[in-house]
Order: sequence, then structure tokens, then C-alpha cells
Amino acid sequence: MIEGISHVTFIVKNLEKTKHMLEYIFQAKEIYSSDGKNFSISNEKFFIVSNIWIAIMENKNESLNRTYNHIAFKIRDDDFENYIKKIKHLGLEIKSSRTRISGEGVSIYFYDYDNHLFELHTGTLGERLETYKNSMQSKLIS
Repeated sequence: MIEGISHVTFIVKNLEKTKHMLEYIFQAKEIYSSDGKNFSISNEKFFIVSNIWIAIMENKNESLNRTYNHIAFKIRDDDFENYIKKIKHLGLEIKSSRTRISGEGVSIYFYDYDNHLFELHTGTLGERLETYKNSMQSKLIS
């Protein structure tokens, strides 16, 4: 039986640059660094972000294409603008948000230095499902 998510791993070109981004935007706490003593396939660092284990592994030769595959973190509405400022401060590219219906929350999508897509989202699953349900009901009535 699946108990939950164990961890999320990102392949990156520069461990230190990504470490700075994780700490600055996500308040990540570094809990491990291989420092050249590799037990895995390459140099790596582990972080905790809101009780989620995030691993970054170094591969200077990997070229990563952009996709919509992403990880989304929940943020509060009143922190939205602060996160925009942090992302811009690091010079990261903010992607246009997808079209949304009112009530499902808002998101900031941005690419890290290695083309990984992150989302910071203000809504919850319950709010989104309720919004979709209400939207479907209003279409049936129309």
C-alpha cells in the first residue's frame, strides 16, 4: 500500500545555485550534502520543504527541456506578491498562468535554472473540486 510521497528528485547542473533558490524561495533546510562522497549516482543534496524531502542531484551534462510536468506548493493568498518578488529577484522566468475559473485559487508558475517547472498555488483540492462542481451545475442550468 502506498503510504505517501517519499521524496522528489531534481537533476540540476549546479548544486549551489539550486540550493540558494530552494532556500530563498521555499525556506528549504539542507539536511545532507554528499560533498564528493557519493553513495548514489552523483553529488547530491537533500532538503526539507514543509516536511517534504527534496533531493537535488548534479549532472552538468544533462540538457532538460521544458514541459508542464511540475511540482506545486501551497501558499497563502497574502504571500502571493512576496513570492513574485523573490522569483524576480533571482532572475527566474515566470511562466504565464493557465486560464482559471474564479474560485479555484491562483498560481505562480516559474522555471528554475534547469527548466524544472514549479507552481506556487493559493487554493486547495477541496476548493478546486467545489468550484468545478458549481461551474458544471451552472452550465447545466443555462
